[in-house]
Amino acid sequence: MAIDITVPVLPESVSSAVVATVNHQQGDLVTEATVLVELETDKIMIEVPAPTSGLILEVMTKPGDEVNSGDVLFSFEEKKVTEAQQEQHHSDKKTTKETSTSSPVEAIPTSAPETTKIGPSARKAIQEHPIQQAITPTGPNGRILKGDVLKAQVISSRQEKRVAMTRIRAKIAERLIDAQQSTACLTTFNEVDMKAVMDLRAKYKKTFEEKHQIKLGFMPFFIKASSAALQKFPDVNASIDEQEIIYRDYQDISIAVSTDRGLVVPVIRDAQAKGMADLEKAVKELAVKARDGKLTLEDMQGGTFSITNAGKFGSMLSTPILNAPQSAILGMHNIVKRPVVINDQVEIRPIMYIALTYDHRMVDGSTSVQFLMYIKELLEDPTRLLLDI
Repeated sequence: MAIDITVPVLPESVSSAVVATVNHQQGDLVTEATVLVELETDKIMIEVPAPTSGLILEVMTKPGDEVNSGDVLFSFEEKKVTEAQQEQHHSDKKTTKETSTSSPVEAIPTSAPETTKIGPSARKAIQEHPIQQAITPTGPNGRILKGDVLKAQVISSRQEKRVAMTRIRAKIAERLIDAQQSTACLTTFNEVDMKAVMDLRAKYKKTFEEKHQIKLGFMPFFIKASSAALQKFPDVNASIDEQEIIYRDYQDISIAVSTDRGLVVPVIRDAQAKGMADLEKAVKELAVKARDGKLTLEDMQGGTFSITNAGKFGSMLSTPILNAPQSAILGMHNIVKRPVVINDQVEIRPIMYIALTYDHRMVDGSTSVQFLMYIKELLEDPTRLLLDI
């Protein structure tokens, strides 16, 4: 008996989805849990699996279609299918497709008539870098020279293409514009001497990794310092909701992760209650899920404060944009050895510039400066993070 495979129920915050990929076609045999289609929302990718093994009777959608909860994606017939049968079916289809395709022949440049004379070096250049651009011969008796081919290749390389903006990229653009237009954004800066943190990491690197089975990076220090600063300056952890202010006694910190599909900001819940190892593991888990397109809606929802690390891409200084409705975001940057004055002596220290962008409607300038100063103090004396002082 045929059954319908439909779009799963989307959360209220997600109005619709777009079909990103259709992995199987009419007549395909699939086993249970095989991913039939991937849907892209403005937050995450959603995989729709086969509810059981069976045969795809009809495909009701194609890439690019906009769909809503309950829309039919496939007509499906339940039947017993083993993995071996699925693989054999896939192999048979591939073989059929290959045999129905003409065998390859030596490429003949389509950019010139067959009667045109082509010099050996010119023919080799065309074979190495095929082009469709018309070639204007400059050799004797209309002969195409190597220089003619190279000139045509340069012209051919000036191409443009238009592709549809993904829903995630469109949502990022929309949110960034909204953040700029609906908040009073200002940014304050400071610098952090990272020597103490780097010395601490170096001293306990091996012991930490052996015990926790994970390497200790810089991000947990910044999360821990931010969590402590948010507790000391609760305005930075609050947000405006129309004519009310929402204060929170917890810190759910969003971590910006760059992916092929755009920037996403999954959330580490209750950061204030986690140790350094738990924070490092949470950061790694979310980063892997983000890059594999496995983030859930729960991973993305909420967040009271954000941290973004442009330093890993080499950025010296930047002004991060608010992740609305949050009131502030901390920007990390690259670590560079710089001359600084320590006890009236010039020393070379590993310095990182940090930035705090904040909503001036919620956070006063003095509060933002003190907040950033407190993070600086904690990072330059990281034992305070462990002693909670």
